Amino acid sequence: MRTQEHPLSAAPVGSVRTLTSLHFGPAGGRRALLQCSLHADEIPPMLVGYHLRQRLAELEAQGRLQGEVVLLPACNPIGLGQQVWGRLQGRFDVASGQNFNRHYPDLVEGALARFQASGQALQDDTAANARALRQCLQAELAARPAASALQQLRHQLMQLALDADVVLDLHCDNEAVMHVYATPQFEAHALQLAECVNAPLLLLAEESGDAPFDEAHSMIWPRLRARLGPAVPLACFAATVELRGEAEVQHELAQADAEGLLAFLAQQGFISGMPATAPAQPCRARPLAGCIPLVMPHAGLLAWRLPLGRTVEQGEHLADLIDPVAGTCTAIRAPVAGLFFARELQRWAQAGQSVGKVAGEQALRSGKLLSA
Repeated sequence: MRTQEHPLSAAPVGSVRTLTSLHFGPAGGRRALLQCSLHADEIPPMLVGYHLRQRLAELEAQGRLQGEVVLLPACNPIGLGQQVWGRLQGRFDVASGQNFNRHYPDLVEGALARFQASGQALQDDTAANARALRQCLQAELAARPAASALQQLRHQLMQLALDADVVLDLHCDNEAVMHVYATPQFEAHALQLAECVNAPLLLLAEESGDAPFDEAHSMIWPRLRARLGPAVPLACFAATVELRGEAEVQHELAQADAEGLLAFLAQQGFISGMPATAPAQPCRARPLAGCIPLVMPHAGLLAWRLPLGRTVEQGEHLADLIDPVAGTCTAIRAPVAGLFFARELQRWAQAGQSVGKVAGEQALRSGKLLSA
């Protein structure tokens, strides 16, 4: 294992912030990157990273790693320092109010201009084409200003991931079943990933809004191919893995999740001698635009009637919304037929708040598809 430290120079006066990356296996060839807890208050990914670190060290010692695997065990040092009124606040940067998993830079046009200005031409060798385009992408990223700590963190995370063939961004929801977000161009890879980690749901969208980390990488290559032609490979599969809910911090779950992620890396050629196993359950791919929120008509306490992971019919009674002062009870019903897969951990809701999600089969929404 090789440890690299990446200082963020915009730390407050008198303090130091450093992003740590752990590198396993032979460098210089194919790369996979797994990063944990970009939303720093989502703890389960860091426990999975703890188990991944041990297993990757074992695999490296056994000579079974066939490419470089980069692990970022806690990829958001800014968020980990945001303790507000006794609670970790790791989803938004308190200095700017921005979500740590949004607004990653769009490098395509700048990299394309650099490639064309260099006088290079695409070859029949798609791997060589990917290397040449990655050099332009890295040059374009390096030329972008990054004054604030948040901008520096985004740039450093992208710099590590731009050369990767596989990028897995590990998150968790408030309360949820395991699920995966990916882009339609990589549906086959994403289904393999979902089945390896025992996720019953894959949500697909080409553009979910506000440039999250995974799309900032996965959509580079389809867009370059659209401009330059089929000699451009789809060189990076990037996905977000939602490791259930934020309270699911158990070693047994984390060990199983780590093994599932390693099984996927083995399928992608990064690990030798790991036989494939049959998935424990099938995964359904559904459009992210078919993921419909449960929006509360008034404030009140929530008493859920059905468990997560249930396939529900449109109009099925999911929860009671109770006004304790008025003594009234409103039935909260499924907006569409589909999988009831996520809900808020807090049992008090404000008027207009989204407190849960049902994944339907029809794309019914447009615009920004992710929550804030």
